[in-house]
Amino acid sequence: MPAPKRASIEDYFTQLPEAARPHLLKLREFSLAAAKTVQAREELKWNAPAYSTDTILWMLQSFKKHCSLRFPIQSGGGEVMSAHRAEIEATGYEAIEGAIKIPYDRPVPDQLIKKLLKTRTAGR
Repeated sequence: MPAPKRASIEDYFTQLPEAARPHLLKLREFSLAAAKTVQAREELKWNAPAYSTDTILWMLQSFKKHCSLRFPIQSGGGEVMSAHRAEIEATGYEAIEGAIKIPYDRPVPDQLIKKLLKTRTAGR
């Protein structure tokens, strides 16, 4: 069943399932701090939070058992994952194409997420 259409960013976060809320709120906190460094805006794209300048830099996604921080491949996000794939996998998280998968039954890897966002905003 597809996720219901969200009216706004606030609606997105308000309507998250309980299991997802702490993870997505933490990812949002890190995202807003990183977005500020490159004057990126937070907006809904494809019914999910996205952080954009002239292109989408990264997105947050919520699924039934995990969330992800996704770096769109078409806008250079693949480089972020390539640069940190070994570190992501060494910490026991899954690096999928353009994203890190974070299960709700594991903590958000704060320092790793900050490092990924820093890599993505470098030089912007």
